[in-house]
Amino acid sequence: MEYSPPPLFKQGASARVKMTVFACISIALLLVDSHMRSLETVRYYAGAVLSPVQKVALLPRDAIYGVGDYFSTLSSLEKQVRELKRQQILGSQALQQAQLQSAENAQLRKLMDARERVPVKSMLAEVLYDARDANSRKIILDRGTHQDVALGLPVIDNQGVVGQVTRVFPFTSEVTLLSDKEQAIPVQLLRNGLRSVAYGRGKSGNLELRFTAPNADIQVGDIVVTSGLDGVYPAGLAVARVTQVENSAGGSFGGVICQPLAGIANNTQLLILMSTPEMPPRPPDEEQRAPRKHNNKMAAIKDAPKEGEGQPAAAGAAPAANGAPGLIPVLPPAPKPATPAPAADAPAAGAAANAATPAAATR
Repeated sequence: MEYSPPPLFKQGASARVKMTVFACISIALLLVDSHMRSLETVRYYAGAVLSPVQKVALLPRDAIYGVGDYFSTLSSLEKQVRELKRQQILGSQALQQAQLQSAENAQLRKLMDARERVPVKSMLAEVLYDARDANSRKIILDRGTHQDVALGLPVIDNQGVVGQVTRVFPFTSEVTLLSDKEQAIPVQLLRNGLRSVAYGRGKSGNLELRFTAPNADIQVGDIVVTSGLDGVYPAGLAVARVTQVENSAGGSFGGVICQPLAGIANNTQLLILMSTPEMPPRPPDEEQRAPRKHNNKMAAIKDAPKEGEGQPAAAGAAPAANGAPGLIPVLPPAPKPATPAPAADAPAAGAAANAATPAAATR
């Protein structure tokens, strides 16, 4: 019985033979090309022809790699975006802090300049918060009795007067702003020296010069400064600028509205003037005289001196009853029913009678 190999074995043997033949051809071509350089042109044109085929064949691989790169790139970009946002937030906060510190430094420099120009001793204070009462214009500072802050001390900034200390605590103090309704300050116009009193207008934040004459020389844009007449604010501190003048010809007074110059709502640092200006001593008060009683009656007149007091009586002089002129005279005694006087004495008796008549009338 004759043995016959399986078909698969026959196919594998033929394939090995073919591979061997191709390998030998390849080796021969490599040797020829290395020595003769004759296949470069063929290789060049073959590469040009087969390049599109290679690209088409590599498309699936490139697509798989592209999808992987896309997702990895997207994830990395999201991480970078989150990091950049975080850095942006930190940078914006740092920028805001830097701007705030720059503004505070600028304000502090201005306050130091104002401190040198103020003629009295001053102390730097920081605004903590506004007062709880919404209807009042008050702020709280971080200085109190432990820092020698007392009632009535004025508070200013680099632009003008802010207010006055109205309440003092151990470590804080309350300042009533000029725009409060209960606050008033004597002022004068810088242009012509016209004196007046500025009153606060409450929530509007403005001041008002009350009781000014309708024809007063006040113009929009005039600067109002302290007059120093109250003994609290030093003279010459800027207070406000005139923004509105209402002259009423028919009224008794005109209305003048002013805008405060101080940065009341903007500043966080202020200056407290630790002493009030020295005022000259007041003249002594006049002695009050007690009112006289019975002013509707005439004052009593002193009695005439008695006879023989002060000077001797002259011989033949008139009786003491007819005293010196200007005093109230005394009535003479009644005449005795004696013999009639001589005729020579008649004129003297008539004169005495005439003198007694006005005296009786006077009494």
